[in-house]
Amino acid sequence: MPEFSYQASDQHGQIRKGTLTAEDLEDAVEKIAQVGLMPIDIKKGGKHDSGLIGQLKTRFLPVPPVDLIVFTKQLATMIRVGIPMPQAFSILKDQTEQPRLRLIAENIQRDIEGGMNLSKAVGKHPKVFSVMFCSMIEAGETSGTLPEVLDRLLYLIEHEAKVKGEIKTAMRYPLLVIGTLAIAFLVMIGFVIPRFVEFFTAQKLDLPLPTRLCIIMSEVLTQYGLLCFLAVIVSGFVGHRFFYRTQKGRMMRDQAFLALPLIGPILVKISMSRFANILSLLQSSGVLILDSLQILSRTMGNAAISREFDKIREMLEEGQGISGPLSSCKYFPPMLINMVRIGERSGQLDQMLSHVSEHYDVESSYKLKKMTDAIGPILIVSLTGVVGFFALAIYMPMWELTQLAGKKL
Repeated sequence: MPEFSYQASDQHGQIRKGTLTAEDLEDAVEKIAQVGLMPIDIKKGGKHDSGLIGQLKTRFLPVPPVDLIVFTKQLATMIRVGIPMPQAFSILKDQTEQPRLRLIAENIQRDIEGGMNLSKAVGKHPKVFSVMFCSMIEAGETSGTLPEVLDRLLYLIEHEAKVKGEIKTAMRYPLLVIGTLAIAFLVMIGFVIPRFVEFFTAQKLDLPLPTRLCIIMSEVLTQYGLLCFLAVIVSGFVGHRFFYRTQKGRMMRDQAFLALPLIGPILVKISMSRFANILSLLQSSGVLILDSLQILSRTMGNAAISREFDKIREMLEEGQGISGPLSSCKYFPPMLINMVRIGERSGQLDQMLSHVSEHYDVESSYKLKKMTDAIGPILIVSLTGVVGFFALAIYMPMWELTQLAGKKL
């Protein structure tokens, strides 16, 4: 069948682009309308990547959150209107622009047509669909509320994409300043200072301490710079490959991050929001509390906090409620524990956890802003210190030369 590229408007007025295969133009229009889109422009001929670049995009490139959100939203819409699962993934395969998702949709369609249920078919792609994603789909299939579960998943994916976006925005300015500062430092030590050193040495001056320090750093960089660079690369690779991939290595790394000033409290707040949000969604989707804690242990993204869930599961298996074990853990604040206790007693744990998540979202956003405001002056002082150090290293000998020249005159 021929391939068509299209532009269409969704129910919110946003423009969607994609490709699909259809028998003719009328069939293409019908397929687009089946997923709740209003066709704007349809042209014969697609733009799928082929060759080595296409294979790399399909096999290795990560799926951006926005593409996963659109993919999940379209799947929920098609299931809600009663489109059979194989046909739904056939449509997704045709209209999804993201190469890796397009291949995954084709594989899922094939697995479902072979008799596999959706949760197991999705679970074959763990690098794109998380454990929580697969578990919630399984709960939705069991309870017959798959569209509603997919809506909750959409909320969670969008929420976490928003949090990550806020973190990236907050860290962009500090990283830019630090990177610029590092480049300026290397340029001064590697290229500028050696030129002045030759001149100062020829004049047989008694060099001041800042200049001598610059000379030492310049010699180290010139003689051992490449070796140091290779050592950092190799140690980083070895550390990541043989240490941070181990349970002990991840634990030490994540504990160190949580103990950092300014950054550590923000990471704890974000983790508490993630815990409350995920547990709320799992509970409202009908996932058992023990299974929920196992999913949380594998999806929290922080080994130090994930270890706490293993302890909580052991206590729950002994017949305790969740609020009691939470109080014995290191990173859970009293407010969260008390809210969980109230939710357990009232039978509204999922709603209470939802409120907790909203609270920590606001608090983590405030902490991020506060951290950015605090880092700004620190960076300015650091920048001033570096510039002042190099200015002294260059101008103090120059001033001495001026003094000597004045005496001779």
